[in-house]
Amino acid sequence: MRAVIENWLVGTWYDSSQPPWYLRLFEPLYRAAFQRTQKKGQQELARYRSALPLIVVGNITAGGSGKTPLVIRLCQLALAMNLRPGIASTGYGRDSRETLLVRPDSDPVDCGDEPVMLAARTGVPVIVAATRLDAVKTLEEMEIDLIISDDGLQQANLDRDIEFCVIDGKRGLGNGHLIPAGPLREPAERLVKVDYVVTNGVWADIPQDIDVNVMHLKANVLHSLDDKTVLSVDEFRQINAGKDIHTIAAIGHPERFFEMLAGMGLTGSRQGFPDHHAFKPGDFDSLESDCVILMTEKDAVKCRLLGLKNAWYVPVDTHLPGELEASFKEQLTKLMKESG
Repeated sequence: MRAVIENWLVGTWYDSSQPPWYLRLFEPLYRAAFQRTQKKGQQELARYRSALPLIVVGNITAGGSGKTPLVIRLCQLALAMNLRPGIASTGYGRDSRETLLVRPDSDPVDCGDEPVMLAARTGVPVIVAATRLDAVKTLEEMEIDLIISDDGLQQANLDRDIEFCVIDGKRGLGNGHLIPAGPLREPAERLVKVDYVVTNGVWADIPQDIDVNVMHLKANVLHSLDDKTVLSVDEFRQINAGKDIHTIAAIGHPERFFEMLAGMGLTGSRQGFPDHHAFKPGDFDSLESDCVILMTEKDAVKCRLLGLKNAWYVPVDTHLPGELEASFKEQLTKLMKESG
């Protein structure tokens, strides 16, 4: 049922036509509630200012846009500067409310799928907590130099030094309406206030007065689900020639993953799941025993213990404009000097 509702909403949000009247009816209520929350957060005497530089990577649309790959790249840039970053998250969809240090082998049920993936890819401390503020405070007690918050653009009671807003280039801002009539978590005018607008792929319908930086995600290798084998695309195609390929994706925009695979010459049946779907063995019962299963890196952290045969995941590398990376490193150098 959840998948049906989500698919219907996404289809409505990213359709150019006007959303149904009964969804538009609730839009002013969401707008008023959002404005009230933001005003309260901005006026609170307890508005929190971290002693460490804080970078927020978020979006203004509901659903996935490509934040996690950008967080990984920003961590890589900081590490290249001999800095020690840490990542703050609430671990969307997890069962636990505890504050936890996430490890590459942590249970996604307790930590969330994206934090486990971040811990594995970056090697930096990743903290999940019931609130983003708790995660930030826990990281401050560790031996790190800066904090990168995975999501949190709408966290009004938390000061930040640099803001990144990620937009899915293909879907843009959808129909331009606020939730529930559209995908916007806050008005589009917010884009002029962030430090960097990063589009995941080319954004054709860019609003006026918005400077964008195009991010490209590229895959060059495939990893077996047990991480014992890494193959180039050519090697993978040769070894699995003639076999049926079944691709799965439980991310915000599954079609993006499927299209990337098609561009690599890896085509087959496609099956999209709701974002953050908790995979179980029954999800694969209908597949032929000798087929090849391809999935995203985020999905792999949830499928490793399912006993799947000939299953592979496809990690992506994030490519940013050189000007953006240079500007970010310059800002980071300045912040580190100011923080002592």
